[in-house]
Amino acid sequence: MDLDAVRTFVAVADAGRFQDAADRLAVTQQAVSKRVAALEKDLGARLFTRTPRGARLTIDGQAFLPHARDLLRAAERAAASVHPGSRALRVDVIGRRLAPAELLRAFHRAHPGVELDVVTLFDADAALEALRSGTIDASFRAVPHAQGPSADGIESVRVYDEPVQLLTGPDHALATARSVTPDRLAGHRIWMPGLVTGTEWGTYYDDLAASFGLTIEVTGPDFGTDPLLDTIADSPGLATLVGELTRLVWPSGQDLRRIPVHGPTPVYPHSLIWRADNAHPVLDALRSHLHRTRPDLPDTGTWTPNWA
Repeated sequence: MDLDAVRTFVAVADAGRFQDAADRLAVTQQAVSKRVAALEKDLGARLFTRTPRGARLTIDGQAFLPHARDLLRAAERAAASVHPGSRALRVDVIGRRLAPAELLRAFHRAHPGVELDVVTLFDADAALEALRSGTIDASFRAVPHAQGPSADGIESVRVYDEPVQLLTGPDHALATARSVTPDRLAGHRIWMPGLVTGTEWGTYYDDLAASFGLTIEVTGPDFGTDPLLDTIADSPGLATLVGELTRLVWPSGQDLRRIPVHGPTPVYPHSLIWRADNAHPVLDALRSHLHRTRPDLPDTGTWTPNWA
């Protein structure tokens, strides 16, 4: 059904004259007559009776009028639902315990009035496809990026270089160290069953292991974070690697140790990616917040893969 014709019908019904409706709509009387005639043809019913005093609703016109008003109100609500800023900003954070979720929580604390829809997609490929298709507004990922939009209109900016830490149980050989160098981890068993070949995080840790001669084991099923912590806490030989902002909570009896890695410090390169044509105002606010709050790291003393 032509909404312009429905809008014209309502205008005539309210004004009582075709000419007055034309003046309100800033169109000609002929255009008003054509629109009403087309609507009557679509409905198979006469909506107005012309009289010397103007246009009078027929019985069918009176029956249709409240529904016509509902149609126009529904159209206004539909348009408003996609107006920039009228809906929540949908952001992919990879995992709700990881640094991107912490960065987004900090943004929400600084801007409590904004609406966010937080999702977790599997990997960078899924996030990029969601961005291209318009099902998300932004994603935090470790991806190569360059200045300006890519050929498919995707932009990115590095927002946080997250130091990687060693996590051990109390009986591990490095448990009492104040910090360790990456080279010192060579020969120790690092267990990370959640690594998936081909993902951005899998590629990052593969490159880290290759650069410093580390042994990262991915054997065994991945039952999630809590069973991983249970195993690390009870093992004198296994450790794992976690990001500095990874949210971990464990029972006091486990006595797990988070040990900084320096000399150099491996950092995980989180970037925010989005479509260049996305006009959502909260996206601008998020980018500005991340730019203002990004911590400074020294130009030397850190390690990231060459692709980052």
